[in-house]
Amino acid sequence: MKLILKLLLTALAVIILANILPGISVDGYFSAIIVAIVLAFLRLIVKPILVILTLPITIVTFGLFLLIINAIIVLMAGYFVGGFTVASIWWALLFSLLLSFFQSILFSLIKED
Repeated sequence: MKLILKLLLTALAVIILANILPGISVDGYFSAIIVAIVLAFLRLIVKPILVILTLPITIVTFGLFLLIINAIIVLMAGYFVGGFTVASIWWALLFSLLLSFFQSILFSLIKED
């Protein structure tokens, strides 16, 4: 139940950010839900692989390269989901940062058991 609620809150954040940022567009609510699911899947499967493969550059940049990895994951979600487009890696980076910020606010509203 909590997973579904988190996915719906992420979809809400995606819709809000698509309305705020001109480089990000989402076709509708269903596309936003699909984006939330794809982002969760990519963060679960692809992100650990990318972190391991880019560990030397992540260490050299003191972890700042993880921001680029998050932007790459957003770009991949834009590639896989038809109704979600990202204009450039810079918009993906800004979207990723703001999405994390909104998720932390929205997820804090969910009460823990």
